[in-house]
Amino acid sequence: MEIYNDHKKLFTAALCLFLLLTFFVAIGPAFTSQNNNAPLPGSKPLSSLQTEGKAVFIAEGCVACHTQQVRNVEMDKVWGPRPNVAADYANITRTDVWRNTATLMGSERTGPDLTNIGTRQPGDDWHYLHLFNPRSVVSQSVMPSYEWLFDIKDYAWPNDVVVNVPDDFKKGISGKIVASHKAMALVAYLKSLKEVTLPDGKPVPLFLYGKTAAEKAGGATSKGAGTKSGPDGEALYATNCQSCHQGNGEGLVGAFPALKGSKVVLDDNAELQVTIIMKGYNGRVSEGYGEMPPVGTNNNLKPEEVAAIVNHERSSWGNNSKKVTVDDVKKIIASFDKPASVAAKK
Repeated sequence: MEIYNDHKKLFTAALCLFLLLTFFVAIGPAFTSQNNNAPLPGSKPLSSLQTEGKAVFIAEGCVACHTQQVRNVEMDKVWGPRPNVAADYANITRTDVWRNTATLMGSERTGPDLTNIGTRQPGDDWHYLHLFNPRSVVSQSVMPSYEWLFDIKDYAWPNDVVVNVPDDFKKGISGKIVASHKAMALVAYLKSLKEVTLPDGKPVPLFLYGKTAAEKAGGATSKGAGTKSGPDGEALYATNCQSCHQGNGEGLVGAFPALKGSKVVLDDNAELQVTIIMKGYNGRVSEGYGEMPPVGTNNNLKPEEVAAIVNHERSSWGNNSKKVTVDDVKKIIASFDKPASVAAKK
């Protein structure tokens, strides 16, 4: 054929074929994939501070031990309310025209999955303590300390974020422990990691290998609710409360208050205790304790689960106060919407 003897025609034909194939094999599918995997409604792009925090997360090698993918297996239910879908990662865009960005899904879990860490741990104080010394909040943690993300100052400026580290974990430090800009950015990024609720009308993906309906109906004996079947108060406490208030209920001096011997827990009237779980609490900030987030609301705890947690706290570590019923909890939660709410009275 003449085309093989004419290098101009040959290279022109090869170039046109290459461009045609590039469109059909790469560009076309990329546009289709982008349109089919739009970000979920309610998801938000990272702010500038959170983007800086993601860079710190990468630089410190956090992805080596922490994943950001809730797999479709029963054992992953503790990390999120549903398995991840492609749309969960659709909001991850290029850092700039020169740099791509990583999804940070990870492949190993030496530490827990962080997909929903912003919901599980919404408070700043816990994150700063965990970064400065992981053993201060999780005694069995193997995570290294990231002390270099904090500054030691004799005096703190008004805008400084002072971390209240218990004396047992200060390692002889006498000054103020202040979070650096990198630490604040990293915490902002971690708090942004939250699973978004699927749009209304969309079925929530079910975890594989789940319990049968009969097994779920049987349930485990609740240690907190005092009924034959129902939520396990001890397990719920471990999931939602233990990281701050500790397994022994003694909290951390200077960081998180104790529940053992607490006046709130020992009060026969459970209104304040339930209110704190559902709406958070900042009444002891002046004593150096951080503000407690609304754990019950953030984690979508049902009245049955709140009752189980309350009763576990009321019957553990030497506490022995009046148990609450699910109906009691429902009435207290219902009162939040009334003008003369418990919070207003307090």
